[in-house]
Amino acid sequence: MRHFPRFLALLAAIILAGCGKPDFSDAEKKTVASLALSTLPSLKPDSTNRFADVPAAAALGSTLFFDQGMSRDGTVSCSTCHKIDRQFQDDLPQAVGVGHTNRRTMPLAGVARDPWFFWDGRRDSLWAQALTPLENPLEQAGNRTAYAHYMKTRFGERYERIFGPLPDFSGMPLNASPLGTDAEKAAWNAMSDTQRNALNGVYANIGKAIAAFERSIEPAPTRFDRFALDLGTGAEAKGDAAFSQEEILGLKLFIGKANCVTCHNGPRFTDNSFHNTGVPPVADLPPDRGRIDAVRQVEADPFNCLGAYRDGDASACGELRFMVKDGPQLIRAYKTPSLRGAATRPPYMHAGQFSSLEEVVAHYAKAAPSVEGTSEIHPLELSDRERAALVAFLKTLTE
Repeated sequence: MRHFPRFLALLAAIILAGCGKPDFSDAEKKTVASLALSTLPSLKPDSTNRFADVPAAAALGSTLFFDQGMSRDGTVSCSTCHKIDRQFQDDLPQAVGVGHTNRRTMPLAGVARDPWFFWDGRRDSLWAQALTPLENPLEQAGNRTAYAHYMKTRFGERYERIFGPLPDFSGMPLNASPLGTDAEKAAWNAMSDTQRNALNGVYANIGKAIAAFERSIEPAPTRFDRFALDLGTGAEAKGDAAFSQEEILGLKLFIGKANCVTCHNGPRFTDNSFHNTGVPPVADLPPDRGRIDAVRQVEADPFNCLGAYRDGDASACGELRFMVKDGPQLIRAYKTPSLRGAATRPPYMHAGQFSSLEEVVAHYAKAAPSVEGTSEIHPLELSDRERAALVAFLKTLTE
């Protein structure tokens, strides 16, 4: 017993030393370094959109993004759901535009780096994605002929400086679309192929302008990135870069026992792929089968990479040409979202099924079976302390 005080002193010294300099193996350090924002490569040019990096196109796209005139009733814009002060999302379980949708609004930081768009990947380029809400009856609910006329009336000079002359709209209906009301569909079918192609070209350019603006939205460094830099250089972390023991445990669990990093990897904490993780459906919402149904939609989209409105050649279309088109793994599979900033944007999952990060962690620990298809996750025994530590770490991914 006479040695017990000496033992306590030694134990305290070990604990204090651990608090000063976290102990990570070389393999763990390598994994942590791979998650740091400093490893994010420069944004590649979008060869399907030759206006992607044209400042005037981005400026027009910014205007259109915030313009409520880009909707059927003049009350909804892209920014209605993608709020600039909320990481370009809206804090709602499901987005609300002209109507109530069945999906959660995704944040936009780094969106130009995605190979697929929407929770199910039903579009294959940022500019094709930008077009989809414009005609969705639950979002902006307009039609492409009305948008073309609106461009000429309000932005004609700006448009033509960027994209060239607008087509002659004489003889074209004010409201027509292959996706609209019966009257709009009839008006669309009554036009000539030349007229429809001209209008589609204007419509595609609207998407390309909005995409040029959205390319500028990138993730910002966080506490985690400052910690990762110090860990990689061997410097002693100071200020907010110093992680608590709870945050260190959470990080170790994230890249180790909890296996979160399998899907949430790379500097954006996403593998850009689709997974069935057993997330339950929401009562009273339409059936939603995820990626399995989106494959046909992206193939049928006239604005996809293999369509007539792509700039450049088909060499950029590898993702579309070689995508997995069928298989049980696509059933109720949804895109892995980036975790950067996630702590301040509940609710979570593709339809806002979980209201807190604690609920998310509990779901992955329990690993309930999927209502359709097969969930990829397996039960994980995590103590209350470990669950709290994972949540504490996830909070370091916010500025």
